[in-house]
Amino acid sequence: MRGFFTLLFVLVVGTTFGQNTIEFPQTVIGGVETRLPVTTSDSLLVIGDQTYAVETTVDGSSFITYTFHPGKKEDFSKFQHNSEPSVIPGWWAVIPPLIAIALALLIKEVIISLFAGIFIGAATLGFYTDGLSGIFSAFLKVLDHYILTALADSDHLSVILFSLLIGALVAVISKNGGMKGVVNRIVKYARTRRSGMLSTYFLGIAIFFDDYANTLVVGNTMRSVTDKLRISREKLAYIVDSTAAPIAAVAFVTTWIGAELGYITSGIDKINENEVLITEGAYSIFMNSLTYSFYPILTLIFMFMLIWKRKDFGPMYHAEREAIENGVQSPTNEANPDALDTEEFEPADENKIRSFNAVIPIMVVVLGTIGGLIYTGMLSWKTTFIESGISLGNGFFHALETHQETSLSFVQRTGLIIGEANSYEALLWSSLVGLSLAILLTTAQKIMNLRDTMDVVISGIKTMIPAIAILVLAWSLAHVTADLRTADVIKDAFGSTFAPWLVPGITFVLSAVIAFSTGSSWSTMALVYPIMIPTAFAMGQEAVGFDGMALLYNTVASVLAGSVLGDHCSPISDTTILSSLASSCNHISHVRTQMPYALTVGAVALFVGIIPGALGVPFYITFPVAILILYAIIHFLGKRHLE
Repeated sequence: MRGFFTLLFVLVVGTTFGQNTIEFPQTVIGGVETRLPVTTSDSLLVIGDQTYAVETTVDGSSFITYTFHPGKKEDFSKFQHNSEPSVIPGWWAVIPPLIAIALALLIKEVIISLFAGIFIGAATLGFYTDGLSGIFSAFLKVLDHYILTALADSDHLSVILFSLLIGALVAVISKNGGMKGVVNRIVKYARTRRSGMLSTYFLGIAIFFDDYANTLVVGNTMRSVTDKLRISREKLAYIVDSTAAPIAAVAFVTTWIGAELGYITSGIDKINENEVLITEGAYSIFMNSLTYSFYPILTLIFMFMLIWKRKDFGPMYHAEREAIENGVQSPTNEANPDALDTEEFEPADENKIRSFNAVIPIMVVVLGTIGGLIYTGMLSWKTTFIESGISLGNGFFHALETHQETSLSFVQRTGLIIGEANSYEALLWSSLVGLSLAILLTTAQKIMNLRDTMDVVISGIKTMIPAIAILVLAWSLAHVTADLRTADVIKDAFGSTFAPWLVPGITFVLSAVIAFSTGSSWSTMALVYPIMIPTAFAMGQEAVGFDGMALLYNTVASVLAGSVLGDHCSPISDTTILSSLASSCNHISHVRTQMPYALTVGAVALFVGIIPGALGVPFYITFPVAILILYAIIHFLGKRHLE
């Protein structure tokens, strides 16, 4: 309160007598440029031996950009001002995320690690604001400030609601037999080794909306079929594992999309904290990032080419030869597949296995999301047209072209509409309708009564709670890193000579290492996104000849791709373990046979896709070249099986 009256006095006196005033924050980060609001009629202000230009924002307020340094004192006596800020050494800005990452690697527990990172950041700010008492109050501030702020955001709440609805939908269509009905329709095409593997592959793509459901359903269902066709358990586990996460990561309606949009939105908010720099929506950024999602997409293509050409190399070739020559042998030291709890995916009534019980609700979600994006996007554009005085008399698309002052193709029109859409509304509407329809189909066919169906809904919601807890803590850590200006410190540490095109590649490798060490792609995204999204955009904006948004798209995709790569190679990954269990494959054998394939695709993705993409090479060149290289690797290194 005393600070408020001091500031009020400063503003009144400064305005009355025509003196220049400067408003200081409580704390600043040393070595990082800070905006200081000023009241002045001058265009230049002199502080010490430096002259600073007075800049004006769109709302008419003025500021100067000033850099504080620990231990350095400037003379502000000729300015009216409040108390000068405490200067936090810049290296403290990177400590909280580093603590979170290091703990996650050490104890393999991401929730505690994220909480610790938030606390260290809050304690740093508290100490430099209030001294030792600030450290003790920081523990409470983790909850009453950072976590509460994360939950108070309407976009964050939308992500949480969508994730809960999708979790419930997956549970219902599993229990009502819809998912097994889809499986049964695909399995009937498995007659030869190649068709058996292709059936498994396409089934993995068909169950695109959840990686856990994908892994457990496909592995358990196809195991008996692939055993008869002499397809090794290692190959089954590879197909199951390497379709589950990649397809869930890039499909636009999955249990992953809510978290991805949440991280992207949080990053945009931190970038736009002082002024609006990015007007593009989170969903549009995600869609644009898909042109840089090399590892997930190339993994799916690489696997298809392996199956179609009936070739393998490395440990997988020997596993397949053994299965062909001696049949599939049950591993002697495997984890007991019977111990795997798959009850939530087992149909409630085996006599009512109908694929439409899953297909109809999922199609409603997919088509409803597309429709919702178009509807909300067009509403947004109509508001813009009205404000700009553009008539809609000749139709919406004519008005759009008038606004853009150029003719537009269908793809360009669609991109502009989706770019202005409210993705959260579209996702919430479609998932609510899809879940309601799934409940209606279940009860109308008397597969389960309403009470049992709602119990399944609650069970599905519960499965999403751990992911949501990680998500909320990740948002809170992003808030801490924003307060500590972590992205700016990292950017300045790289220096002006650091090449921005290296950022996506470094991000990809860093994400892969963290995911490998922690065994969780979700945890990795939670740790890396808050740091790298603002950093990439800042470096892209400042570098000559670089598009800040293109670098942002590439970095967004690289975090996701690196997380999936590390997850595929990690022996402690939850989806890797589930793939081994569901396929009844020796876990170490699965990791040993899958890793060469994952690293091969990862290397091509990095050197042929991510780095050239950051240098400006378009995706319609990088993707074909990467696919040709992978084809050549299979053709020349792979050995064909004699069946």
